[in-house]
Amino acid sequence: MTHALIAIIYLAFVSLGLPDGLLGAAWPAMHADLGAAVSLAGAISVVICLGTIVSSLMTDALVRRLGTGRLTAASVALTAVALFGFSTCTALWQLVLWAIPYGLGAGAVDAALNAFVATHYAARHMNWLHCCWGIGAAAGPMIMSWQMSGAAGWPGGYRVVGVVQVALVAAIALSLPLWHDRKGGAGERGGAHGAGRAAATRRELLSRPGVPQAMAGFLCYCALESSCGLWASTFLVLGHGVSAQTAALLASLFYAGITVGRFLSGVLTLRLDGRQLLRLGEVVMALGIVTMLVAPGVVALGAGLALLGLGCAPIYPQMIQLTPTRFGTDGAQSLMGMQMACAYVGSMAFPPLMGLVVEGVSPLLLPVVAAVLLVVMTCSLTVCDRRATGPSPETRCSR
Repeated sequence: MTHALIAIIYLAFVSLGLPDGLLGAAWPAMHADLGAAVSLAGAISVVICLGTIVSSLMTDALVRRLGTGRLTAASVALTAVALFGFSTCTALWQLVLWAIPYGLGAGAVDAALNAFVATHYAARHMNWLHCCWGIGAAAGPMIMSWQMSGAAGWPGGYRVVGVVQVALVAAIALSLPLWHDRKGGAGERGGAHGAGRAAATRRELLSRPGVPQAMAGFLCYCALESSCGLWASTFLVLGHGVSAQTAALLASLFYAGITVGRFLSGVLTLRLDGRQLLRLGEVVMALGIVTMLVAPGVVALGAGLALLGLGCAPIYPQMIQLTPTRFGTDGAQSLMGMQMACAYVGSMAFPPLMGLVVEGVSPLLLPVVAAVLLVVMTCSLTVCDRRATGPSPETRCSR
């Protein structure tokens, strides 16, 4: 039963990743069809991220009320509805409206499943969970490129991914009985660890040593990943003269690198701890950024994006997996929601700022901005590791 449940959770993260690369891959064609400025992709991203912030902060209460399984099914269904809405849009304002349910659905499932896996499963499953997200994120631009090369165009890409999401909703709904066997973790309908103790308030959680630095790390990482994911195609088209279809395929290498890297990270957890994986990822990210800066041609640009994705691979899952280790399982669900909200602030704030840079200065500055975010993230996580005292014995997460 445990194996069946983790397989369903993996499928849920495939569904979470599928739509993430669609807007960036399709935007070079979408903005022309809709008569919108290039930089306005950032505005749509802001709306999506506002929805994810709201639902992330509500996740603790929703999990206690519905349970993780029901919340996941409802969230994926909401995302599917939004994708079909995207496929019908003929004006920018319509995209903005449909971005609201998409953001609400994505934020809830992200925070709930991350906390569930961090509390109930070993570190390798967290990496493989986010590998599944990478499979979806890499497949999304490929599906969009396939549809854009035919008569269906970018609306067809959104419809295909919407159909896949509906199938995944059915699979999750059929699996709901399995979720009842895994109750008792932090935040799951009360939680065994929290029995007899008042839940920690957000102010108390923020006062724990290392928590503000961890949240800054989430913000910087997601700012980097979302900016590169959204603007990689535009960076290639406007900065290097690559065709829109080829750029969509090359941009998928960023997500492909994340996917392969997260599978490898799951294996490496048998030899390296979470902090060592973080350092390794930061080094590989730096190599990818340097390659993008000095790339002499299309092949080198693709290699740089793949390396950047490979380096990104262990960062997000390890930051999540280290949460109970650094700060304890009491309040883990609430702290996870706070970290997810902070991550989405980075995803919300930086893509539109990067859009202004792309349109007003140069799309070639994308790797420069990525380098700055990498430096700040590395410094924040280093300080976090030095200050975090770890959980007390009674709140350690058993594996």
